[in-house]
Amino acid sequence: MRITNNMMLRNAMSNINTNKVSVNTMETQMSTQKKIDRPSDDPVIALRALRLRSSLSEVNQYYENNIPDTESWLDSTEAALYNINQLLSDIRTQCTYGATDALTSDDRSSILSQIQELTSQLYSELNTDYAGRTVFTGYRTNQNVTFLTDDSEASYEITQDFSYASLEEYQYYGNLVTVPTTSAEVLDTDSLADPYEATFYRIRLGYDEIDGLYDADGNLVSDNGGTLDITYTYTDDDGNEQTGTIATTIYASYEDWEAACASGEYEIADGEAVFIRETGELILSDDAKDTISGNKASLSLDYKKTGFESGEVRPEYYYNCTNVTDENNPVTYTKFDEDGNEIYQDINYTVSANQTMTVNTQASDVLDSSLFRDVSELVEAVQAAVDAEQKVTDIEAMMALEEYSDDESQAALAVWLEAAEKEAAYAQDNLQNLFNDYIENCDDYMEQVNLAYTTVGSKGSSLDLIESRVSAQQTTIETLKSSNEDRDLSEIIIDYTAAYVAYEASLQAASKINQTTLLNYL
Repeated sequence: MRITNNMMLRNAMSNINTNKVSVNTMETQMSTQKKIDRPSDDPVIALRALRLRSSLSEVNQYYENNIPDTESWLDSTEAALYNINQLLSDIRTQCTYGATDALTSDDRSSILSQIQELTSQLYSELNTDYAGRTVFTGYRTNQNVTFLTDDSEASYEITQDFSYASLEEYQYYGNLVTVPTTSAEVLDTDSLADPYEATFYRIRLGYDEIDGLYDADGNLVSDNGGTLDITYTYTDDDGNEQTGTIATTIYASYEDWEAACASGEYEIADGEAVFIRETGELILSDDAKDTISGNKASLSLDYKKTGFESGEVRPEYYYNCTNVTDENNPVTYTKFDEDGNEIYQDINYTVSANQTMTVNTQASDVLDSSLFRDVSELVEAVQAAVDAEQKVTDIEAMMALEEYSDDESQAALAVWLEAAEKEAAYAQDNLQNLFNDYIENCDDYMEQVNLAYTTVGSKGSSLDLIESRVSAQQTTIETLKSSNEDRDLSEIIIDYTAAYVAYEASLQAASKINQTTLLNYL
């Protein structure tokens, strides 16, 4: 094959350009310390780089954002649960002190004041938020668990389920003494009814001051003396579900119930019940109680409540209910499904590939709604005890007055004093029993809080393990990404030097091509 000068020149130029490209490639790598500048330089490296970068971005999202957010939420929840547990412990301590004998009215008032303050703080802890989102309210993170202020307009239709285990024994006291203020009243001892005690079993609603109960047809029964049948269900010996009814009479208050009784004392017809709207109590006769407990029955009460006090829990976090404050736009909340299973509003964070963690805790899993009722009853019992002692003090003071120094007045006041002392003894006994009961209740509340606290702690431990694993994944992927894309600077310098030497050699070789002429062959 004949080689011409033009062919040699073209080959020389091609070689020079090839070496120049190599030098340029090394210069680019030296500046970027990357193996490729564009995907076409090496499609395999480019494809692998895209995959590794996508994986690293995903892992970084878990490690730098999702996991810290989850950890912060759990920390906020754990701190709130710890504080709630401590507050319950303090309330229990006050109840233990209150259950002791020989307390003065000032002592009881001091105990009551501290319990109220502790309870207020406890419900504040239930409204704990993380980054502006309440941690115990499920999906409704812009709401609070409790009413922050008195709301007389709020109205709910509530469904609350009970079982035979909800029955509790309770003492009721009647014929309370009214201290006489005139001589005629002092001498009128015939009008003085003897204070008495009556014991019944009751089922207590989550709220007091109820508008009324709904009957089977959906009608609200609220009138004094109004009646309805409450249906209960149970399973017979053959495993079949059976139903029964308890005839129930509605009363606005204890006083109305007492006034309606023919004997002048609290009574309930056999197999029947009464419902007190003021206190939210379904009070059962002995026969009705035996029927419910003997059959291990359950029942459901539908009722309406309008007006809530500051600190009371919102019904939607504990019961199936409908907010009918705006009757034209009712809002229905479902807490339990048709089988009675609780529906959880879980907020899940993705903390690693194909792995999520529920970060929130439901208010109903932390604290029973009965605590507010417990404190309210305790307040009333303490006040009743203080009032009863004051009646004794007032009557004793009257006996020392000159106005009532005659024998007839003294004898009459002695009758009044005996009745007042009896009322005071009942009030003191009731108060002591309540304190003892609430010690046990506090133990139950603390057990529930401790369970929630343990659950959150377990999640925190799991999150620590996940964080360690994701951190290791991040390091591994970063190493693989660097190995795929990056070049060591010392290697680049060596390759650059070799490319540059080859480039200079090609220039020198090309410079000698045109030096040969025809005269060299003559």
